[in-house]
Amino acid sequence: MSRVAVPLDSADGGQRAADSDLDMAPDSISDGGMRITEVSPVLLTGPSSNDPWITFAKRTRTAGFVELRTDAGLTGVGETYAGYFAPELIGPVVDYVRPILLAAETLDPRALTARMRQSLAYFARVGVGAAVISGVEAALWDLAGKAEGVPVHQLLGGARYDRLPAYATGGPSPWPPDQLTRKVDRYLELGFTAVKVASGYLDMAERRPVPAPGGPEGAAQVEVEKLELLRAHAGKDVAIMLDGHMGHRDGTARWDLATATAVLTALEPYDLTFFEEPLAYRDPDEYAELTRVSPIPVAGGEQLSSYDEFRLWLVRDAFAVAQPDASWLGLSEFVDVGRLAAERGASVASHAWSAGVGVMQNVHAAFASPSALIVEIPPDAGELHTLLWGDNLVIEDGHVLPPQAPGLGVDLSDDVKARFPFRPGMEEFSSVPGKQLRS
Repeated sequence: MSRVAVPLDSADGGQRAADSDLDMAPDSISDGGMRITEVSPVLLTGPSSNDPWITFAKRTRTAGFVELRTDAGLTGVGETYAGYFAPELIGPVVDYVRPILLAAETLDPRALTARMRQSLAYFARVGVGAAVISGVEAALWDLAGKAEGVPVHQLLGGARYDRLPAYATGGPSPWPPDQLTRKVDRYLELGFTAVKVASGYLDMAERRPVPAPGGPEGAAQVEVEKLELLRAHAGKDVAIMLDGHMGHRDGTARWDLATATAVLTALEPYDLTFFEEPLAYRDPDEYAELTRVSPIPVAGGEQLSSYDEFRLWLVRDAFAVAQPDASWLGLSEFVDVGRLAAERGASVASHAWSAGVGVMQNVHAAFASPSALIVEIPPDAGELHTLLWGDNLVIEDGHVLPPQAPGLGVDLSDDVKARFPFRPGMEEFSSVPGKQLRS
C-alpha cells in the first residue's frame, strides 16, 4: 500500500431540510460561553504551486482568510475563495459583519451565518458578499471544532465515508503534448490515481492558447486526440477528467450547445469521470439539455455562491455532478447541495482551487455530504497550502482520509503571515484596464 502524506514544502422541488439542520448533526454547537473578541481579514500573496505545469502559467497567487480570536484563547480560521479573485473586497465585508460577531450571544455557525446573510441580504445573497461570509462561517466551524475537540466534519453530521477518491487538478493542458504526458506521470508519481486537465492546449513557451480547428468538429478533434494520447500513455485504470473552463471564456473560445454536444459525444469511448464546465453559466436549461443527451457526466457549479443558486440548476437536472466550493458558498450550504444532489440522482465533486485552508474546508464538507464522488486536490502544492494544512491532509492509494485534528486542522501562523505579505495585482483574471496582471 502506498501512503502519501501531502508534503509540508429533489422530488420536493429542492426544499431544504427543516431549519437547515444537517443529518445527524447536533441541535446546537456548544461554545461554553466563549465570546469573539477580534475579527480580522488576512490577505496573503505567495507561490501558486510547486507544480511546474501550473507555475509556467501562473507563479504567484493571492489568498484571503478570516481570523476570529476569542476570550478563551482559541482562534478560528476560515478562507474565502474571493481572495483569489478580489482580495481587496474582503476587508469591507468583514468590517460590516464584525459588530454581529462581537455582539453574538451564540457562536453556533448556523445561527450566526443565517444572521449575517439576512443582514447583508441585498449584497450578499450571492456573489462576493456571500463568498466572504463563507470564510467567516468556516472560521466559526473551526472554532466550534476546537472547542469540542472534534473535526469539523463530525459537527456537520459525521463522515459518511472511510475515504474518498482524490484527483490531481492539473490546470492547463501544456503544449507540446509530450509535456502533457510528463505532467500526468508526475501526478501518478505523487500517488494520485485520477487527474484533470483543461480542454484545448496552452503553449508553454508563449503562455497563450494554441489555435484549434474551427467548429464543433474541430473542437471535438482536439479533445479526442488528447484522450487517445492520455489513454494510450496512462492506461484504462487512471481516472481522467476534462475541464472546459467555459465559465470564464468568451468570444470564439466559448462553446455553444452544439459544440459542447459534439465534443462530449465524441469522447464517449474514453471513459471520462466527468467533463467540467462545457458551457457558460448563462442558461440552466441549456445545461440540462446537454446533461440529458451527453454520454459523459456533465459537471459544473464552481461559480454558484449559494444553495439557492444551486437549487435553480439542480431541480432542472442541469448537472450530473454538482461542484460546490465550501470556500465560496460555505460548508453548511455545500452539505445542503450534496443532499439535494442526492435527491436528484446526481453526485457531488468538491471544487477546490483556494489555498490550504479552503482545501481543507472542502475536504470536511465532502466527507459530510451525501453522494460525494471525488475530491479535488491541488497536486505538488506550494507553501500557501502545505504550511497551512500541515500533516492533516493525508492521501493513501489515491484516496483522501477523513481529517482527524480538531476543527479544520489548519494553522495560519504568524510566520506564514510574515513570509507571504499581500501584494496587489497578483489575483486571477485581472483584465481591468489600467490594472496589469503580474504573475
